[in-house]
Amino acid sequence: ERVPVELSKGVNGLEKIILRETRGSSAEVYLYGGHVTSWKNEHGEELLFVSSKALFKPPKAIRGGIPICFPQFSNHGPLEPHGFARNKLWSIDTDPPAFPTNSSSKAYIDLILKPSEEDMKIWPHSYEFRLRVALGPGGDLMLTSRIRNTNTDGKPFTFTFAYHTYFSVSDISEVRVEGLETLDYLDNLLNKQRFTEQGDAITFEAEVDKIYLSTPTKIAILDHEKKRTLVLRKDGLPDAGEVDIANSGSICMYEMQKNIPPKMVWNPWDKKAKAMADFGDDEYKHMLCVEAAAIEKPITLKPGEEWRGRQELSAVPSSYCSGQLDPRRVLQGS
Repeated sequence: ERVPVELSKGVNGLEKIILRETRGSSAEVYLYGGHVTSWKNEHGEELLFVSSKALFKPPKAIRGGIPICFPQFSNHGPLEPHGFARNKLWSIDTDPPAFPTNSSSKAYIDLILKPSEEDMKIWPHSYEFRLRVALGPGGDLMLTSRIRNTNTDGKPFTFTFAYHTYFSVSDISEVRVEGLETLDYLDNLLNKQRFTEQGDAITFEAEVDKIYLSTPTKIAILDHEKKRTLVLRKDGLPDAGEVDIANSGSICMYEMQKNIPPKMVWNPWDKKAKAMADFGDDEYKHMLCVEAAAIEKPITLKPGEEWRGRQELSAVPSSYCSGQLDPRRVLQGS
């Protein structure tokens, strides 16, 4: 019988938690950074990308997997890029508050991060950041973040946030992203100028670094070579509701929700990959970052208030229909 939760030693002796579902899927979470570094389906296929040159040496962040960006995304503020949560040692939360769940799975772990005196010097706020990482019975990977303002001086605080997910893909030139078409985006390669996506899907032929605004709660990453679709859902975010898939011929259409935090799409391509010490020169071909994030409209919490943001990832077999995703296959796998 599979042990659903196991504490183990990872790279360089860093502690990690291994989650296993009864059908064979698994995930690994490092206490360093509260960082998910592996997510495998029931066939043992890795669905996340971690660079072969990732250092696993604090205080350097782990390159790949799902880094947690808090309290700042990228360089959108005075702190170090992507904030400090991904560089801190988290603790196992042995007494988490009540947590509503639809799943009977026992493959989950609760982590918690609180500020140190060093943290308070650079970001003078008291908080509790609780993170649950869970595997569903079908192998879905779910991350739920709960951030509470515990300041005793009456002061609110403001932050930006992202699940900086690195997906493993067969070949970036064979991948397309659906669900972001016709949306406005900020292009970080052009000084954050605002544009509208014109294509029927996003494909990749050069470096991409875009922030898509007011995104749907569900998008799909189609990997033609692997005949696999990675589906990203997010909910529990400000004004996010349920989202329905509408079947219109062979086109996968998404009901759009307003005021939903944006998604970031990134691939460094060849020149930037070679300039990154913890990233292989050709590894850009096999990864794609699609990030559920709260960037454009930062989140403000008053003392005692809590924010919750949830991301659910699933992998389903897919076929192409008129060059696009066959929505029936996504429905069957959702």
